[in-house]
Amino acid sequence: FGHIAGAYLPGDCYARFQRLMGNDVLYICGSDEYGMAITLTAEQAGRSPQEHVDLYHGVISKFFNTLNLSFDHYSRTTTPFHQEPVHQFFTDLLENGYIEERMTEQLYSEKEGRFMADRYVVGTCPKCGFSQARGDECPKCGASYEATDLHNPRSKMTGSPLSLKMTKHWFLLLDRFQDRLNQWIDQKKWKPNVTNFVKGYIKELKPRAITRDIEWGLPVPLEGAGGKVLYVWFDAVIGYISATMEWASLKGDQDLWKSYWTDPATKLVQFIGKDNIPFHAVTFPAMIMGQNTPYILVDELPANEFYNLEGRQFSKSDGWYIDLDDFFQKYTADQIRYAIASNAPETQDSEFTWKDFQLRCNSELLGKLGNFVNRVMVFAKNNAAGKIPEIGPLSPEDQQFSIDIKKSIEEIKESFETFRLRRASQIVMELAQKGNVYFDFKKPWQAIKEAEKEHSAQTTIALCLEAIKTLALIAYPIIPETSQKMWRMLGQSSELSKISFEEAEKSLVSQQILGAPEMLFRRIENEEIEAEIEKLKTLSTKSKEKDL
Repeated sequence: FGHIAGAYLPGDCYARFQRLMGNDVLYICGSDEYGMAITLTAEQAGRSPQEHVDLYHGVISKFFNTLNLSFDHYSRTTTPFHQEPVHQFFTDLLENGYIEERMTEQLYSEKEGRFMADRYVVGTCPKCGFSQARGDECPKCGASYEATDLHNPRSKMTGSPLSLKMTKHWFLLLDRFQDRLNQWIDQKKWKPNVTNFVKGYIKELKPRAITRDIEWGLPVPLEGAGGKVLYVWFDAVIGYISATMEWASLKGDQDLWKSYWTDPATKLVQFIGKDNIPFHAVTFPAMIMGQNTPYILVDELPANEFYNLEGRQFSKSDGWYIDLDDFFQKYTADQIRYAIASNAPETQDSEFTWKDFQLRCNSELLGKLGNFVNRVMVFAKNNAAGKIPEIGPLSPEDQQFSIDIKKSIEEIKESFETFRLRRASQIVMELAQKGNVYFDFKKPWQAIKEAEKEHSAQTTIALCLEAIKTLALIAYPIIPETSQKMWRMLGQSSELSKISFEEAEKSLVSQQILGAPEMLFRRIENEEIEAEIEKLKTLSTKSKEKDL
């Protein structure tokens, strides 16, 4: 859920919204499958690296499908499409003078008999003194550095001390891109937390090794480079391009990817967590600047903060996590999509708590949205012959509700365009609540009994159905399954994923036959939540006992 909140759900909501707006959208992602982390965890599991990534690619893909992420293509970096563009990036950078071969000292474990990639080195941060800093980045202060810069480096696997040993590597001369990166970033109007971090990071750019002494990975495309592979973060970001190439091939047009990656009219938006800002806002743009192919640079980088669990970071090793298979046997994808979206870590860290999840599901999804839709649909079915009635003369209250409906559309469009998912979630609930207030004020159940007020009751029903149509559309990027149910209740057979907002707005007409009402959400009871909290505590306790 931490990764979902930071990158994947915001990206999915944005992609769904842009499709609704009738725009040409390509939503690309993939499994990052190389690096020292894979070799070590595969060894621990008794698998080959390929068997390991095959297993987890399936696990990840299944989870994304369960969560209804609408990728146009979900790829992986071990596909045959990946090596060629990665090697081309390396070759262009080398020939253009941005890569240099050097003999260098790297951290080596005598106990394990191998060079240690930065992912499996821990030590004291050279910037802030945090004693549990990672090999390439400090989780406390956000500083980025080489593993050799750490004080008191040791193996993350065994805790054994590491020493420096000479080896040959190839370095990306990032410092040569400083001026171009500064000029480029000055033109961006990104979130202040992103821009300020990037500007500070660019000031301290220096050459960085982009090769590693391991077997698992893409080989360095040079003679005399046996046993060397490209650093996972060098090849992984190029995976966006290779995934698009694979997508184009599957579409039957090998060159279709170019109309996205080399067309200046394309808008490139990359959704990431804040710990990935350096690679997407500095390293990858620099790599592109050094290419002979005119790839586009990222336009928007809506990086989010961290999403925690009950006051702590998600951690499977610490037993502080949510069992996803168990979760989706009890709760729906839309419930967690909404819970995350409505509390998204956009400008500061936020967290998932079981009590908050229950509150949002019961008070908002069920109490506001579900309640409004159900009471209107049941009333319309029983008192409007199961059809959408005509809108008659409007009272001041009718006029205001109609204005509120139209205003919510404009507000939600602005929120999605500016990556404010929390605000978009609020707008959905505000309209649902206004619908409940309007329905209560108009009291159509009384008006329908009086001949002179029946037209007012029918107008109330018609406007409430218009509000439900609007709710289905504006909520669709966040809760797509629920929105589709609402759409079907309105008598529509089309798929919201395949029509535009403009088409959908024109689709409801008077006298159209309505579908059957159905409950959108169930109530989550206190006993369920207490059991979930207890389960989390038990997992954590067992993990601590195991460590002892």
